[in-house]
Amino acid sequence: MLSWVDGRPAGQLSILDRGLAYGDGLFETLSVRHGKPRLLARHLTRLQEGLQRLRIALDLSALEAELLAFSGELGEGVAKLIVTRGEGLRGYAMPDAAQPRRILLGNPAPAYPVDNAVQGVRLFPCATRLAEQPLLAGLKHLNRLEQVLARGEWQDPAYAEGLMCDSSGRVIEAVFSNLFLVRDGVLLTADLSRCGVAGVMRAELLQRASEAGIAVQVRDITHAELLAADEVFLCNSLYGIWPVRELQGRDWSVGPLTRKLQALIRSLLDS
Repeated sequence: MLSWVDGRPAGQLSILDRGLAYGDGLFETLSVRHGKPRLLARHLTRLQEGLQRLRIALDLSALEAELLAFSGELGEGVAKLIVTRGEGLRGYAMPDAAQPRRILLGNPAPAYPVDNAVQGVRLFPCATRLAEQPLLAGLKHLNRLEQVLARGEWQDPAYAEGLMCDSSGRVIEAVFSNLFLVRDGVLLTADLSRCGVAGVMRAELLQRASEAGIAVQVRDITHAELLAADEVFLCNSLYGIWPVRELQGRDWSVGPLTRKLQALIRSLLDS
């Protein structure tokens, strides 16, 4: 595994780091092909919003250069960027003198089954609920315990992902993916102003769908609406789009709009 800390090859981290103590930070997971990170601008835009909300000061221009250099050395695979507030003593108060820490980890790309994108996947109905916290909603912050608990609910490899709802029962996302559904030709995805992660592939699909003349709605989605949908699919920056073929006894065929969106991003994934 390739690893850098603060721009230099390293494999150790201070036990005083607030990312370890409090989950005080953010992360981005970037697909790297031919030495270049894909969707870099979208990753940096989301990261910048998170840094502003958490009040962590970081030079994004320098970080971008560092990401490009790291990706060039990695070549192919997945680059995980972790930004923490830095080191601090005990206590929740933000240290005035803390220096943000940058951690980069490089790994091989995951070997997802090809059939996930072709035939679709089964979706596990997770009992774990996402708590509502507008101050953190949309961000990819370091506290992922809800996802850890949700992923621990199933071991059956027949399920590729798990559905997550919020505490009010609204459909939000999957454990490591965003969720879309199609109803009467309209593309719908959940409003993430209360909880959930605003994925970069989600943002890319919303833009490309609008440019292609596809009607798009971002709003609250009920569980009943999901089960009544004409098409359902998941998206993620590493694998693109996976159609959903089954959830709680409801079966779907891979629909035409799902296939159209897969075609729209194919060049992005193959480049």
